Amino acid sequence: MADDRDETEHTEDPTPRRLEEAIKRGDVVKSVEVSTWFMIAGGTLTLMVFAVPMAQSLQATLRGVLAHSAQIPADGPALASLVRLITTRVLAALGIPLLLLTLAALGGNAIQHRILFSVEPLMPKLSRISLAAGFTRLFSKQALANFAKGLVKLVLFGAVIAALLWPQRHRLGSMVATDPALILTVTRSLAMQMLGTVVAILAIVAATDYLFQYRQWYDRQKMSVREMKEEFRQAEGDPAIKGKIRQMRQARAKKRMMAKVPKASVIITNPTHYAIALQYERGMNAPVCVAKGADFIARKIREVAEANDIPIVENPPLARALHATVEIDQEIPQEHYRAVAEIIGYVMKLRRAVAWRD
Repeated sequence: MADDRDETEHTEDPTPRRLEEAIKRGDVVKSVEVSTWFMIAGGTLTLMVFAVPMAQSLQATLRGVLAHSAQIPADGPALASLVRLITTRVLAALGIPLLLLTLAALGGNAIQHRILFSVEPLMPKLSRISLAAGFTRLFSKQALANFAKGLVKLVLFGAVIAALLWPQRHRLGSMVATDPALILTVTRSLAMQMLGTVVAILAIVAATDYLFQYRQWYDRQKMSVREMKEEFRQAEGDPAIKGKIRQMRQARAKKRMMAKVPKASVIITNPTHYAIALQYERGMNAPVCVAKGADFIARKIREVAEANDIPIVENPPLARALHATVEIDQEIPQEHYRAVAEIIGYVMKLRRAVAWRD
């Protein structure tokens, strides 16, 4: 039964937060085959595009050195200048191909996961020097998969190279007496054929290995029921703490509301269940509700009003309607303008009469 499962078993799919935390730790999906494919594909492309110009540039440089070797001074400063010249020209010839290979190496990692910096993989761990842990890793599913993958690649590449070279066996045997320039041309052609085939095969191997590595990584991130509950509590907050925070906010809001009651013009009551404190001054569009409440809060509003000589008017229908329709710091709805205006007008007449007698 589902209720009988062990809460410590990692059977639940990882949450986005769990996956993000794994990536921040440096635990990412990484397939060596994808990186290898990018390197070999980049190298093949470099040879196809830059092999001839690169060879011609190096040939011109070295031919000039050899052709004028007798005239080149060999003393200290001249030799250092010659080395600098040759190094500069070699780097100029190899600069773009090396840059492309570097970009290919970076692209092989960047395409698998975003660029990140984490020191956690560099931290020392006892499991890395433990014989038991090493033995476990040696015969783990990952190690077996790498062994099988190596055998498959060895067989495939051996078969492909044999299939390409076997028809050329007589031609290769007769190349001993061939002009070296022709040997280079034939060698380059066969090398490009083999590299092209290797790139095609490695593309399939890399895609398969990446899917396998992703599945392994995803399974490592799976969570137990207990971890799911703990993460939910951390994300949503402890209910007890949330309740306490809610109470504190309500208490502060109530305190602020009660502080506005002395500024009210009139208190409309039910008379005991509801109390709504309204404020109106000349120039205002409509009376504003500065406080409202039911039962205990209504009684507190009345007590504050009595202590500050705020008029209290009993009008149960209007009190219920205002309590249901108006919020604190909002103007009363238009449908209650007339009823409230009559009450406020009556209160203002009473105040004028009291002031006249005084």
